[in-house]
Amino acid sequence: MAAASKIPGQNADLQTTWEFLEEGVDHIMTRLNEGVSYSKYMNLYTVAYNYCTSSKMHGSMEGGQGLQGRTGANLMGADLYNHLIKYFTEHLTTLRDASDPLQEEALLRYYAAQWDRYTTGANYINRLFTYLNRHWVKREKDEGRKGVYNVYTLALVQWKSNFFMHVQSKNNKLANAVLRLIEKQRNGEPIDQGLVKKVVDSFVSLGLDESDSNKATFDVYKEHFETPFIAATEKYYKQESESFLAENSVSEFLKKAEDRLKEEEDRVERYMNATTRKTLITKCEHVLIREHAEAMWEDFQNLLDFDKDEDLQRMYALLARIPEGLEPLRKKFEEHVKKAGLAAVAKLTGEAGANADIDPKAYVDALLEVHKKNEETVNRSFKGEAGFVASLDRACKDFVNKNSATGTSSSKSPELLAKHADALLRKNNKVGEETDLEDALNKVMVLFKYIEDKDVFQTFYTTKLSKRLIHGVSASDEAEASMIAKLKEACGFEYTNKLQRMFTDMSLSKDLTDNFREKMAQTHDDADDVNFSVMVLGTNFWPLTAPDNKFTIPKDILPTYERFTRYYSQKHQGRKLTWLWNYSKNELRTNYLNQKYMLSCSSYQMAVLVQYNDADTLSLDELLEATAISKEILVQVLGVLVKAKILINEEQDQYDLNPNFKSKKIRVNLNIPIKAEVKAESADVLKTVDEDRKYMIQATIVRVMKARKSMKNQALIQEVISQISTRFTPRVPDIKKAIDTLLEKEYIERVEGQRDTFNYVA
Repeated sequence: MAAASKIPGQNADLQTTWEFLEEGVDHIMTRLNEGVSYSKYMNLYTVAYNYCTSSKMHGSMEGGQGLQGRTGANLMGADLYNHLIKYFTEHLTTLRDASDPLQEEALLRYYAAQWDRYTTGANYINRLFTYLNRHWVKREKDEGRKGVYNVYTLALVQWKSNFFMHVQSKNNKLANAVLRLIEKQRNGEPIDQGLVKKVVDSFVSLGLDESDSNKATFDVYKEHFETPFIAATEKYYKQESESFLAENSVSEFLKKAEDRLKEEEDRVERYMNATTRKTLITKCEHVLIREHAEAMWEDFQNLLDFDKDEDLQRMYALLARIPEGLEPLRKKFEEHVKKAGLAAVAKLTGEAGANADIDPKAYVDALLEVHKKNEETVNRSFKGEAGFVASLDRACKDFVNKNSATGTSSSKSPELLAKHADALLRKNNKVGEETDLEDALNKVMVLFKYIEDKDVFQTFYTTKLSKRLIHGVSASDEAEASMIAKLKEACGFEYTNKLQRMFTDMSLSKDLTDNFREKMAQTHDDADDVNFSVMVLGTNFWPLTAPDNKFTIPKDILPTYERFTRYYSQKHQGRKLTWLWNYSKNELRTNYLNQKYMLSCSSYQMAVLVQYNDADTLSLDELLEATAISKEILVQVLGVLVKAKILINEEQDQYDLNPNFKSKKIRVNLNIPIKAEVKAESADVLKTVDEDRKYMIQATIVRVMKARKSMKNQALIQEVISQISTRFTPRVPDIKKAIDTLLEKEYIERVEGQRDTFNYVA
């Protein structure tokens, strides 16, 4: 094109101008790799600028894009714009003709190469016609002209209509070629990911907003690539997962599904637009997880039974991706834990069931072992998810309160737990370090959380604590304080108020004893007195009951008893002392043997043994008369002394002092609880619990009614249950009985004409 080599003048006509420009445009679009000199590029820019700014009307007006009928400077821009459209159309026709015979990867390589060359060239052309873009195109758009774009966007519009749509019209030829490459990759074959990315990116670039050419849309990408890609993905994984599960275990499928989901996540990162991620992953989750959830749910129990942690983790991670995917697992897990707990207790009780004599430590350890194992499963395999934690808690609450050891009783578990805590907090516990004891107490609190009847535990614990304090067998004050603090944190101040007052009484009793001794030292000769210490304990805070049987105070301790009673009456007028002989401890020294022994015994044992200061042999009747102890208890007391070989019982109801008594220990402990006392303790505790519950229900009803003034029967019952359930689960008949009692006492009244509504009586 010789004529085009000469630069047109400032007022050159359209034909001359376009011939010069066309040669440059074609060079840039087809032979850019040969390079364009700076001077040539500037000449092209100048010619385009001159033509657009010329005020003279030029040549013939070629219609295009509906731009006819414009006048003046408008026509200058329109002429050039129409010539560019014509050029792009002809150029792209050549490209598409060359692409027609190409298939699969060859088509993709050709398309990607031409796309690179075309978009690079179009970028240069766009800058070449900067003035056209800045003035004519802008003005046309401002005037509401449709179908007018800056030159680069125009190039993309032409590519889309003249090349892209032509290729796609042949059965989605381009998109299908990409999809087949992706399928190859899914089948494990290596592919050119860079090639796929280039083609897919072109789909995104071709999304143009007609109303705002600067704004991209994903219409082309979604219609021509994403939609068929998602459909192909669904089909591929549906076939693969069904055939894989037919030949492999669920555990193997979990690994497969996990790997496939990671692959698809990676695929989006490598060569897709980020907007596809959610749609793709949702579809994969539906096909790989949702459609096979039943099989996973069914296999869950098998994984639990054989502790397959890795598989459990995978199953959890997969099913957590779909709505309601975890709920069946939570239910199965709850049932699994419950069965494990019941089985652990059944192993302890054997065939005896609720009648079995269970060691509290063994019972607590069995429950804790089940909890610990399944808590680890929740934290490790289920990431501590709240739903599984709730399932574990529900299951533990079930088997802790109702199992073969408890039978129908709801008080057995709290009783055994309190006894285990008592064993831990005693001096002779088998726990090594203080940290180990603290850990053991924390474990007690783990089960305490699940105990329904916390008031039963409280009463047993209070009873046991009272005995530890009375007999001075607490492991340490620190351990006792630590346990009370834990209970206070779990249930509040009111729950531990009595426990803390018991420690206060112990401190006051020590001061009282010291003061009494000082007074006696001033007024009495030591020879007249026995070594004596007393604990004066508040009736309201200590769960101690005075013996209902008579007791004759031995003459050996009577003077001391009388002195202290007088001393206390003078110090605290109006207070009455009730002596609890059944809780008192005594020490006797043997003087009738060559070896002197110290005998630690109960008051009843002491009362029996001091009778032998005046006689070597005594009958049962004589002992009954001398001590006034009931026959049932005295027989058991004598049984312990005979078993210890202090007394000899060779004739019926005749008891002799053993002159040949021997023991390896100098200090002999005879103070062993007798059966009657052990049975009475449990019965007394449960009786106390029932009484306390009755008053607590009544107090709660009054408190609720005082706040609400008027309530219907059913609403009142529900509110009472709600408020008390942290301490114990009240029975509806007990609440109704309490309502009747309060009606009689006129704390509340029925509303006239409404039998089921109550008013508070101020």
